[in-house]
Amino acid sequence: MRHGYTNSTFGDGALVVKCYEGPDAARRLRTESRYLRRLRGRLPVPAVHQVTTTSLTTRFVPGLHGQDLLDAGHAAEVLAACGGMLARIHTLGIVHGDYGPQNLLFSPEPLEPVAILDWEWAHAGDPIEDLAWCEWIIRAHHPSDIAHLPAFYTAYGTPQPPWEVRHAAMLTRCRDLLDFAARWKPGGDGEKLWLKRIETTSTWTP
Repeated sequence: MRHGYTNSTFGDGALVVKCYEGPDAARRLRTESRYLRRLRGRLPVPAVHQVTTTSLTTRFVPGLHGQDLLDAGHAAEVLAACGGMLARIHTLGIVHGDYGPQNLLFSPEPLEPVAILDWEWAHAGDPIEDLAWCEWIIRAHHPSDIAHLPAFYTAYGTPQPPWEVRHAAMLTRCRDLLDFAARWKPGGDGEKLWLKRIETTSTWTP
């Protein structure tokens, strides 16, 4: 399926099958299936259909992908919705771990989240992790939408953390993903990509 990066994901319009790949695949599968079951009815998440030792099958959720909506010029609405939904997630005392418009599906009118995807990195942690990573996604992949980031923080509902704190959290997550890529394929393209991204991220200013 489009917008899948780490794992192999495919669907038939009724179900979506996610086959976990790379380091700690079994642990990430268990994490995602556990959080989806716990959060069902509390947050908009796909319903679990089946779990095997290597894959997770969920019910298909129709919706518009957050990245596509950004590309279509809806950054202000999408980022505001991301901020509001993240506040709901954090009231439950959890961190998504890969939060941003790349993991949200939206209804068309009005643009509201109908599914939060990819819970394999979820854990109990510091909310700055999700706040900073959503900002990183915009700065890295949608730089023309940086001006709309205040809508994200305003909707989240607390003062924007200092740049130094956000920037440090971005770099920490990038280093975590560098480690993941290096354990998967030492010296491979993934490791080289995250080394480059760390280099680029370290040069950013507010």
